Amino acid sequence: MKTVDEQKPVNAERTTGESVTVALNRTWWEKHGRTVIIWGGRLVFAVVLLVAWQVCAGRVFDLTFTSRPLDVARRLGDWQRDGLLWSNTWVTLKEVVLGFALGAVSGAVTGFVLASLPTFYRMVDPFIVALYSLPKVALAPLFIVWFGIGLQMKVLLAAVTVFFLVFLNTAVGVREVDRGLIDAVRLMGGRRRDVVLKVVLPGSMTGLLTGLKVAVPYSLIGAVIGELVASNRGLGYLISDAAANFDTAGVFATLVVLSVIATVLNLIVSLIDRRANRWKPLEGRK
Repeated sequence: MKTVDEQKPVNAERTTGESVTVALNRTWWEKHGRTVIIWGGRLVFAVVLLVAWQVCAGRVFDLTFTSRPLDVARRLGDWQRDGLLWSNTWVTLKEVVLGFALGAVSGAVTGFVLASLPTFYRMVDPFIVALYSLPKVALAPLFIVWFGIGLQMKVLLAAVTVFFLVFLNTAVGVREVDRGLIDAVRLMGGRRRDVVLKVVLPGSMTGLLTGLKVAVPYSLIGAVIGELVASNRGLGYLISDAAANFDTAGVFATLVVLSVIATVLNLIVSLIDRRANRWKPLEGRK
């Protein structure tokens, strides 16, 4: 096979039957048009939604319950000037990142190890499912008794929430690794270490990364729940304080910040996913 150009190829057949690669010259719009349409559509949707909210607030909906986008923007500006926004955002962000990292690492390692021991995994599976089924908000009072109301309690609550999601998805990824590949490595004289590092670990990455994607918003939920239950700092505290004072604009402003944090964390995980899946064929990537 001969490569004529590094641009997107089109396969052609010679009279001899040999497959060659022919360059396909595409315009800028052909390369990036779909991305422009998608992002343009998102922008239009957001603008329409905000304009409709601004127009309907006070006419169709009661301002006490909905506020207005301009009021939300003013509240964010006031908090930014007072330093209230950044100080509380930093507290929540620290809880989310630490909780996500702790829960993701422990969940991935535990899921990989237990799924590699099928008999033991089947023994403990009912207990894991039972613990996973517990509402995490119900653990908050217990964590307060054990760890107090400081940073540690929120981090651990976020970590517990993330742990089960990453654990279950990693375990599924390990158990769904192609057994034919494992047998092939063993037939070629590969040791258990070779099977684990060259087959099971890469094969389980899809499950692990799926767990990480799903767990991102839940780490945020865990941290904010801890702040709502008992805290005097953080975005959860801002929501609680604003709601207690009937400050709807303040509640929406905090939700906007939480949405931005979740979006950024999701983008980071998506970049890791894209990087980790570079070895897959193009048709196998999502």
